[in-house]
Amino acid sequence: MKIKEVVAALERFAPLPLQEDYDNAGLQVGLTEAEVSGALLCLDVTEDVIDEALTLGCNLIISHHPLLFRGVKCVSDRNIVERCLRRAICNGIVIYSAHTNMDNAEDGVNFKIAEKIGLQQVELLNPRTVKVTTDGVTRSVMAGNGVVGILPLPEDSLAFLQRIKAAFHIECMMHNELLQRPIQKVVICGGAGDFLLDEALAEQADAFLTGEMHYHFYFGHEQEIQIAVMGHYQSEQYTKEIFYSIIGEAFPELPVYMTTADTNPIKYL
Repeated sequence: MKIKEVVAALERFAPLPLQEDYDNAGLQVGLTEAEVSGALLCLDVTEDVIDEALTLGCNLIISHHPLLFRGVKCVSDRNIVERCLRRAICNGIVIYSAHTNMDNAEDGVNFKIAEKIGLQQVELLNPRTVKVTTDGVTRSVMAGNGVVGILPLPEDSLAFLQRIKAAFHIECMMHNELLQRPIQKVVICGGAGDFLLDEALAEQADAFLTGEMHYHFYFGHEQEIQIAVMGHYQSEQYTKEIFYSIIGEAFPELPVYMTTADTNPIKYL
């Protein structure tokens, strides 16, 4: 089986037109006509991840965050992107990334977060229809910037935060003051999602869960909404499980691995 067949399965689930204008999802490096020997799944591409792929005999790395997010004018060894590019090319490794297209897709990143915290009646936030053309056939695909859902039972704010902290192995969760009413309606946006805070307020959500938030966004919402900031890596770490399910269902015979490397660059004292 060829790498392009694996890529096609990923793009059926999360078509590239779903990505944001600023993004660079899709093929990062390599030739997709090559036969696939195995796939390694990760959040970030690092030198350790490439070494792990080599050890496992995988010639395909699938990441959430694109290795090539900004332009590269030289491929040397000055920074991690250039070093990863050189190592991948020299070893015949293909790198493919599904980023904001996977964030925006139905059953994508935000649905996975909702699943992990037990939300029900999960729906896309700001749903929109995107026209996608594949092999000359055009179809309509739903997309959204986040999700909104309901906890099966109202939950105390401290218990809610503690449960999320445990489920996502969060070393340090940031939040505003504890809400003095039960939490039931929750809006989620993994990664850098503070741009959706106003949408969460418009939804009259009890809690807004995201990966990053600017300092000043915390002000002025005391007892209006429970803000919970998980960390970028922590919020999106289970994206690998989505990749695993897509590929495992389409190609059950293909060796697929989730990286054992901790690629979170942020450490905690």
